[in-house]
Amino acid sequence: MGKGVFLSKALAVTCAVAAVAAAATIIALSVVYAQEKSKNEMKPTSTASPSTSPPISTTPSGPKEPWDLYRLPASLAPVSYNVTLRPRLKRGTNGLYIFSGDSSVVFRCVKETDLIIIHSNKLNLTSFDGFLVKLRGLNGATAPGLKKTWPVIPTQYLVVQLSSPLKAGSSYELFTDFVGELADDLGGFYRSVYFEDGVEKVLATTQMQPTDARKAFPCFDEPAMKAVFHMTLIHPRDTVALSNSLSYEPVNVTLEGEHWTMTSFEPTEIMSTYLLAFVVCEFTFITKPAGGPKPETLIRIWARRKAIEAKQGDYALEKTGPILQFFQDYYKSPYPLKKSDQIALPDFSAGAMENWGLITYRETALLFNPEVSSNGDKEWVATVIAHELAHMWFGNLVTTRWWNDLWLNEGFATYVSYLGANFAEPTWKMTDLIVLNEIIGVMGVDALASSHPLSSKEEDVQRPEQISELFDSITYSKGGAVLRMLSEFITEDVFSKGLQTYLEEFKYQNAVYTDLWRHLQMAVDNSSIVLPASVEVIMNRWILQMGFPVVTISTQTGKITQKHFLLDPESVVDRPSEFNYEWFVPVTWIKTGAAEQSYWLLNKEATNANLTTSGDEWLVANIDMKGFYRVNYDSQNWERLLAKLSSKHQDIPVINRAQIIDDAFNLARAQVVNTTLALRTTMFLDKEVEYMPWETARRSLNYYFLMFDRSEVYGAMQAYLKQQVEPLFNHFKNITDNWKNIPEKHTDQYNQVNAISMACSTGVDGCKELTTGWFQEWMNNPAVNKISPNLKYTVYCSAIAAGGVKEWNFAWSAFKNATIATEADKLMSALACTKQPWLLNRYLEYCLDPNKIRKQDATSTIVSIASNSVGQPLAWDFVRSKWSHIFNEYGGGSFSFGGLINGVTRRFSSEFEYKQLLQFKEDNAGQFGSGTAALEQALERTKANMNWVAVNKKPVLDWFTNAI
Repeated sequence: MGKGVFLSKALAVTCAVAAVAAAATIIALSVVYAQEKSKNEMKPTSTASPSTSPPISTTPSGPKEPWDLYRLPASLAPVSYNVTLRPRLKRGTNGLYIFSGDSSVVFRCVKETDLIIIHSNKLNLTSFDGFLVKLRGLNGATAPGLKKTWPVIPTQYLVVQLSSPLKAGSSYELFTDFVGELADDLGGFYRSVYFEDGVEKVLATTQMQPTDARKAFPCFDEPAMKAVFHMTLIHPRDTVALSNSLSYEPVNVTLEGEHWTMTSFEPTEIMSTYLLAFVVCEFTFITKPAGGPKPETLIRIWARRKAIEAKQGDYALEKTGPILQFFQDYYKSPYPLKKSDQIALPDFSAGAMENWGLITYRETALLFNPEVSSNGDKEWVATVIAHELAHMWFGNLVTTRWWNDLWLNEGFATYVSYLGANFAEPTWKMTDLIVLNEIIGVMGVDALASSHPLSSKEEDVQRPEQISELFDSITYSKGGAVLRMLSEFITEDVFSKGLQTYLEEFKYQNAVYTDLWRHLQMAVDNSSIVLPASVEVIMNRWILQMGFPVVTISTQTGKITQKHFLLDPESVVDRPSEFNYEWFVPVTWIKTGAAEQSYWLLNKEATNANLTTSGDEWLVANIDMKGFYRVNYDSQNWERLLAKLSSKHQDIPVINRAQIIDDAFNLARAQVVNTTLALRTTMFLDKEVEYMPWETARRSLNYYFLMFDRSEVYGAMQAYLKQQVEPLFNHFKNITDNWKNIPEKHTDQYNQVNAISMACSTGVDGCKELTTGWFQEWMNNPAVNKISPNLKYTVYCSAIAAGGVKEWNFAWSAFKNATIATEADKLMSALACTKQPWLLNRYLEYCLDPNKIRKQDATSTIVSIASNSVGQPLAWDFVRSKWSHIFNEYGGGSFSFGGLINGVTRRFSSEFEYKQLLQFKEDNAGQFGSGTAALEQALERTKANMNWVAVNKKPVLDWFTNAI
């Protein structure tokens, strides 16, 4: 089912949970607030009794009042905020970490109204003469009297009812005073904890996207409600305060006998609330100015003092300037701000966040240590920095009007991040790796009947959990894929020119996707590009309906057809499409020794004589997978492609060698081609040494392992893969001089990892002895780890799988003592490789203890355990038994419910497992939050797996047996 279907019971339970949680927070904070206000510490304007808790409203039944709706009325528009916050980095006597603050917002009345509705969530507000706000008129306007003020928990509002209307065109100022909890929930204004020299350190930081600025101060928390922010932070003397803008000179102040520093910041540019950021910490930084049109731009990399001293920020600093310069040239627009701060946080739920001028990162996404970190870690840093810097213009300077167009922000940043990273590291061929990193994976999701279009209607995305659901692979990866396809058929130069005029027209404003189509069309009209229809007409078919086509080509007749591709041909698509699941498809192809040709497929079927072949001539379509579609051929062409792969595979472009494998395996799962045809596309791999075909084959065969690693098919599969990978293992053994050297090419370094990983898991002679020997050498001398950074995870996993409690405990100790986040990540994942059930169960329990596994890492660790055939049933039982705790304790932005549900159910392929999943859904109705869609996808995927296994188990076993 599509998203937004479960409204009644699910919404009621979700709202009830939210109301209880919010009420508990407010009640807990009311005592703290009474203590705070009795000190009269920040503002002398509070005269009401602070011990009186405000009424807590719930949404009544019956007709909807404005405060029962999840979208703000259009009657008011914020102009500027003045916010002062004081976080306490020490636990109070009541056991809570808190922050106190006050905020005033200047707003303009657009349409006469007697209501002020502003977002406020989990804040305990003071009472001024019985009201929760103060209001005054500006520029001669008279403020009406206050009639009533109250919070509305389900919609996260503070409501102010006035005795008479505000006047259209007039400006007013609303003042609030409040206390909030500086919780560890990774959302809003929250705390992060780390240890340095054995001493616990606490910092305060933020994550506002999408709807958590309202947890820091009352605000109009929608992306179109842009304003200027004046921030002041009062913080401990031994800390530094950062925000989106440069700071003025900090001043020391004394409050209630305590010494503090007060840091105020220059006004921000006009911007959305979700891009606001502030941090109070004991970090230090490295810096240098950027080059280019704005050489005065200040670039700083912030992190833990020891991380900076260990030069872990140097790579990020080295690459930020060139990537910024690349985007300035690409957009033909100077970087809009005076500075670009980037900070690595110990606790952070996302990979990174594009806060304007103060980008926040997980440590693994910003810090790099060449002695310990792998080439994959380095690539991750480069691409994440490029992704976030791309947003400084596309997303921040120009912002989508509402979250239904989130795909435009994130899909665009995903696509151009590969351009930025490719500029920074030209030898890596990042523009090729987008195929593996983004496109192939998301095609598997978008081939489900429970997928969703890139763009939704505004009215279908209302509640915070509906917004959070959109942060998925469709939004990021498919968004990037279709924009890459667009830039390919209009050319990158024309694409860039369209972006430039788009950014110029809408800077500091909001836009919708049709605005981008209009500017790209203008660029096309000024070029020699000829399209079969307008950019909007072509692209709407790719963004307003879910899924993608499979294009079938007959090289005998030249007939070409398209059809909506579904992994499960029996699944029912209950999401109607005005385009009847028909696309405008830019088809490209090459034949034996010939130049690339192209054709627009505009209908369900057509005939093109250029697609016919003769004799031994072969044809491969969708060159370099530039189009977001799969390709099927007549049987004769499939046979010629298989023959070419066996005889001289290098004649087919490397990306298309990967594509042939990926298309064949997915077409087989969809029962479009025979399963044995898909398996035959792997037979040439004993002669292949390139990364992309091998990685695609590894992922494709992984599905077979998921389906069959608990059955008799497993042995024959292992024997076949061992036969294919052994030459690759020996190839890397030779070119590295018996593993002494690191391969030069970026992708060769990745493929060396594949060679060792698959060789060890399939029992290639000498592999397990190699990895366990390296690990044992480290265990014998823990102070010296000589294992190559690229191979660490593979070696750790292999040795822990082969070992017992001694190896596991050693790795756990190394994980707890790791001072480099990337090293900790590798150990954390490898600990899930053990085959000992009791160790896996112990590890699962650790996942819900933030002192052992950080909240940000709990999901990925449980999923790692579930990827282990021994751990999968343990993880599933654990998640089911702990779901209520997980949902209530980890639901504040620190837990990826969608990723968790997908991860623990990937192996499901039996009627029994399907029934368990249905029971899980029934038992926890309304308690899935951002995982609601993932649960539907898991049910659909399980049903498809059941059908596939029933049909394919015997032929798969027979094929592997014969192929050995």
